[in-house]
Amino acid sequence: MNSTTQTLSALTGLPTDPSLALSFCGITFATPLVLLSGCVGFGEEYTRVEGFSNRHVGAVVLKGTTLNARLGNPAHRVYETSMGMLNAIGLQNPGTDAVIQSILPQLDFSETRFIANVSGSTIDEYAEVTRRFDDSPIDAIEINISCPNVKEGGVAFGNYPEMSARVVAACRAVTKKPLITKLSPNQTDIAKNAQACIEAGSDALSVINTVMGMAIDAQTRKPVIGNVQGGLSGPAIKPIALLKVHQVYQVAKKHHIPIIGQGGITNTEDALEFLIAGASAIGIGTSLFYDPHVCLKMNSGIAAYLQRHGLRSVTELTGTLQLPG
Repeated sequence: MNSTTQTLSALTGLPTDPSLALSFCGITFATPLVLLSGCVGFGEEYTRVEGFSNRHVGAVVLKGTTLNARLGNPAHRVYETSMGMLNAIGLQNPGTDAVIQSILPQLDFSETRFIANVSGSTIDEYAEVTRRFDDSPIDAIEINISCPNVKEGGVAFGNYPEMSARVVAACRAVTKKPLITKLSPNQTDIAKNAQACIEAGSDALSVINTVMGMAIDAQTRKPVIGNVQGGLSGPAIKPIALLKVHQVYQVAKKHHIPIIGQGGITNTEDALEFLIAGASAIGIGTSLFYDPHVCLKMNSGIAAYLQRHGLRSVTELTGTLQLPG
C-alpha cells in the first residue's frame, strides 16, 4: 500500500484495497472479468470448477442460442493453431425454450451475473429469441450479429452497419433488459458500425468477435475444419482486438457506452492493456481451455497493479491510454 492510497483512505474513509467491482449497464459485476459465450457452455462447465465464486467472475455469457434447436456443423469443429484456436461449432444448442425452461432454473443467480447470447438467421428470429429471454431471469442479452442473414445471400449482419442497426433496433423493441452488441472484426469500419448500433439502442458493446480463418491438412490437401472456415481466437488476434477496442472507444465514450474488450487475453498484462484502451470489462475465452484458474490470477494481478498506481477502482483505469503528441 503506497502513501497515495493511505492518504485517500484517510480523507475519504474508503477501504485501502482497490475495488474490482463495477456497474455495467446498471448491473453490478464483482470483477471486470466476463466468461465469453461458447467457452463455458451454459455456465455449468465453469461454475463447477474448484475455487469458482462470484468474487472471481463478474458475469458469464451463455452459449449462443437460436429460436429452434440446432445440431451444429460437421466435424472437425475445433482445431488448435500455433497461437490460438479455430472453431466452427455452428451454434449447436437446444433452442430458446429449452434454455429458458430447463437450463436457467439450474443456474445459481446469486453466484454471478448471467447474460444470454442471441443468434439468428433473420431479423425476426433475433427479435423473437430476445423477446422470450426478456421474460426470464437473465441479467442482460448479448446480440451475436456475426450470424449470416439467409434472406440476403448469407452475408453476415455484423459486417454492415445498416444491417447491424436493424437487428439491434428489432431486439430493442422487445426487451427492457440491457442489450450488448457483439461486433465483428471482419468489416471495413468497426467504429461506424458501433455508432449505428448505439443509435439503434445498444446499451453496451462486445469487441471483438473471432477473426475468420482456416487450416489445411497438407497430407490430405483438405480443410481441417468441417465447415472449411472458422473463427480464430486466442493470442494471435490480440493486437487486432486491442486496436478495435481503441477505435470503438472513441465512439462509445461520447455516449457513455461500456465495452467488454476481448480477443487473446491470457494474463494480467493483456487485461490491463484492454482496460487502458477503453474496455470497462474483460472477456476471457480461449485461455480458459488450458488454464481454468486464469481468472483468479488476473484478478490478483489487476488489484496489485491498481494498488501500485494509487487507483481505488478498476473503473479509473478505463480509457487512460496516453496518445503521442
